[in-house]
Amino acid sequence: MSSLVVGLFFLHHWRITRDRLFAFFAAAFALMALQWTATALTGTDEQNHSYLLLLRLCAFVSIIIGVMDKNRRNSRP
Repeated sequence: MSSLVVGLFFLHHWRITRDRLFAFFAAAFALMALQWTATALTGTDEQNHSYLLLLRLCAFVSIIIGVMDKNRRNSRP
């Protein structure tokens, strides 16, 4: 639940500022909320859990891409 709330917080700030970093963070936290929800619904089966961790990996990759994008845009003259 908290991941979804944080994702909505970043989505709100993205709508105000149109800064892509907020969009990447909103997407990442939405993926984390989806992963936590799917984990809760499927139980603790290790085989299903390992596939669901790919959602979390995608979320962290999204954050990394967002930070790299922000740094690249700020370093241009």
